[in-house]
Amino acid sequence: MKCWLTDFPWGVFLGCLLPLLLLWWWLNREINRWKNHSAELQDRINFLEGELDACRKSKVSTNVNVDAGGSVSAGTGGAGIAAGALGLAGVAAAAVPTKKDDLKIVEGIGPKIEELFNNAGIYTFAELAETSVERMKAILDAAGPRFQIHNPATWADQAALARDGKWDELKKWQDELYKGKA
Repeated sequence: MKCWLTDFPWGVFLGCLLPLLLLWWWLNREINRWKNHSAELQDRINFLEGELDACRKSKVSTNVNVDAGGSVSAGTGGAGIAAGALGLAGVAAAAVPTKKDDLKIVEGIGPKIEELFNNAGIYTFAELAETSVERMKAILDAAGPRFQIHNPATWADQAALARDGKWDELKKWQDELYKGKA
């Protein structure tokens, strides 16, 4: 009677087992490395989302109050602002809105275009959402050739999402845009 232990091909078995153990060890190490990397990235995403939410809450709207004397103060912006800095000298208090949104949140609008829109009486996301593309284009055209290259086709729709507080939809759409263009 033969013993299965003595007749077993141990050389072949160990020859196959050793590479399989090495492969298992290497895959385990790589999986753990990617899990750690994934956890670090998720922590970073959570931190950045918190920062983004805080930024949106602090930047979305600024209350501007004008008293009868013409001095201006900002509600959420911090310290008071001189009327001359906003170009409001001689403007009646009723002509200045009590709420002013940060129009630069709209992809494609920078500080200069925001200033142009403010000078044209567009201060909030609601006002921008109700403004026709033709009027926006006319404001840009009147400002000179530097601004004529901008395309405001998506700005009203972006402003509508911001006005309605649909920040996640706005962010997703803006990720697909290039300088405010679809």
